Amino acid sequence: MTNKVYRDSASALTGLLRDGMTIISGGFGICGIPDSLLAAIEDSGVRDLTIVTNNPGLDGMGVGRLVNSRQVRKLIASYAGENATFAKQYLAGEVELEYCPQGSLVERIRAGGSGIPAFYTPTGVGTQVAEGKETRLFDGREYLLERGIFGDLAVIHAWKGDSEGNLVYRMTARNFNPVMATAAKVTVAEVEHLVEPGEIDPDHIITPGIFVKRMVQVPDPYKHIEKRTVRQRA
Repeated sequence: MTNKVYRDSASALTGLLRDGMTIISGGFGICGIPDSLLAAIEDSGVRDLTIVTNNPGLDGMGVGRLVNSRQVRKLIASYAGENATFAKQYLAGEVELEYCPQGSLVERIRAGGSGIPAFYTPTGVGTQVAEGKETRLFDGREYLLERGIFGDLAVIHAWKGDSEGNLVYRMTARNFNPVMATAAKVTVAEVEHLVEPGEIDPDHIITPGIFVKRMVQVPDPYKHIEKRTVRQRA
């Protein structure tokens, strides 16, 4: 069996990165993001990237790393409001932005991973989202045609994985990672806990190893907190 486990994030991405490619990045904001892999992409210096993600995170965090280093040419996302640097670049015409409703975005990625080139949805009909897109009536209701998304590379984060690439996610850090793992030519996963094959209960596996080509263990990742909402102790 081919060894999927690499010694670090840089080596896990060796030979996969090139200018102008489309990268799908897991996570929701800064929760469940493949931070180590994104740092390695930043260090590689690859440019003119199209990044597909829920949102570009915060300044200097997650996908925000690549925004700060001006490696992003286009962002396809459902939200970009928390990243001031991206907002400045967009308003200055330095980066492209394709907004997509969150449900439609994840379905576009799921469709791409399933080999479905496009689908119809009522979401966005009659809004700016629909500009330039085909619409069609079904049972008297108007629907909008959305294209599936399939990337050159997907980078994702998981809580636990075995050396065959089977993955388990933890709580809200699961978010978009499972669907994004299916939607690229090559998927690279960073995992907090790496175990031997057979140590994960098959019923607990969320992403089967067939989707994961390369892995790297990141045993103690820094977990950013976007907004603290806990009460002060008495």
